[in-house]
Amino acid sequence: MSQSKETSVTSGQTTAPPTDETAAVPPAIRAAASWSWRMLLIGAFIAAALWLLALLKTIVVPVAVALLLTIMLTPVRRLLNERLRVPRGLSAGISLIGLIVVVVGLITLAGQSIANGFADLRTQAVTGFNELWQQISATFGLENELQSYSQDILDQLEAQQSAIVSGALGAAATAGSVLVGALIALFCTFFFLHDPRGIWGWVVGLLPKSARERVNQAGRRGAVTLAAYTRTQILVAAVDALGIGIGAVFFVPSLALPIAILVFVGSFVPVVGAIVTGAIAVVVVLVSNGWVAALIMLGVVLLVQQIESHALQPFLMGQAVSLHPVAVILAVAAGSYAAGIVGALFAVPLAAVLNTVILYLNGHDKFPELGDEDALPIRWRAADAPPIPLRLRRAPGTATSPVAVPADGGGEDEDVDGVGTPEGDPAR
Repeated sequence: MSQSKETSVTSGQTTAPPTDETAAVPPAIRAAASWSWRMLLIGAFIAAALWLLALLKTIVVPVAVALLLTIMLTPVRRLLNERLRVPRGLSAGISLIGLIVVVVGLITLAGQSIANGFADLRTQAVTGFNELWQQISATFGLENELQSYSQDILDQLEAQQSAIVSGALGAAATAGSVLVGALIALFCTFFFLHDPRGIWGWVVGLLPKSARERVNQAGRRGAVTLAAYTRTQILVAAVDALGIGIGAVFFVPSLALPIAILVFVGSFVPVVGAIVTGAIAVVVVLVSNGWVAALIMLGVVLLVQQIESHALQPFLMGQAVSLHPVAVILAVAAGSYAAGIVGALFAVPLAAVLNTVILYLNGHDKFPELGDEDALPIRWRAADAPPIPLRLRRAPGTATSPVAVPADGGGEDEDVDGVGTPEGDPAR
């Protein structure tokens, strides 16, 4: 390929124009073309990854739930293991069984009343929204339009009757998927609690040796971000549910508990969940007690949400989850569009973890206090496993002797089955 001639202007003298076709293309066009094919490849990779995740959602969603449960139960496991000297596996099992007992106990004690309360709450909410919609339509003269819209909706439901019936018949398959997902989540939670470093070390060990340390440090920071987000959201959801539930006690005592539970669950969808559940609480009070009580309830909801936004969130999360509100809204919208309610729940923590990891890989460490001294063992073996005697291959004419490989995988520069294993404690 011929070299392009340079064009230079010096003291009024100009060389001949370039003859190479590539050099004749403006630099901006060449740069745009280079970026275009790279962005197309990245987009294709992301699309393939999303398609694969959707295909394996029965496995991916339980594993994500297991990660969140692990973060919730890790302080309990550490208390049992480090303070009370309970063995690591037993402490992980006790933590998980304790969670199951608490959940089953709450469902047993208050399940029937909660179910009845949710039925009443649904009826009251639907009635309230209908009354509110009728008042708005009467005020602005929208009766005819609303009637035509209602007729269109009924026509669509009749047209889609067969699809609705087939979807109802698939409820058994859905229930089976939920059961399988619950078992996978519990299984993964136990092992994530029992040996998180060993599992993470195995994952990192699949990568090229030159990338392991940076990925390990980025993963540590991502785990800190996920832990900060999860624990903060639990506390924020509890505060929202308590505040709005106490306000509902004064107006609809029989529905205060279902409203509080609904607010608690909805608060895990940032911004959107709090607004929707707060609106439902106000509408229920509107139906039961009228406009004055509804306005008071609206004041309670706004007060609780202001305390959450300006006091709890900045104080508890700090820089651990530094996402702009616009990014949060877009993440929730994209997640709900791609995967429904599950996508809305996991979109923001995923965005927060990716933000931390990508910033670290690009040279911006949000957690410099973590340091880089935590070397990770890259092939999983239990900390108390006995040494493995290996007979190393020697040159012809020399004797061979067994070499014991310790449980931590060996030294910094030592290769066992072709993989370097830096020093560290896999059972930490």
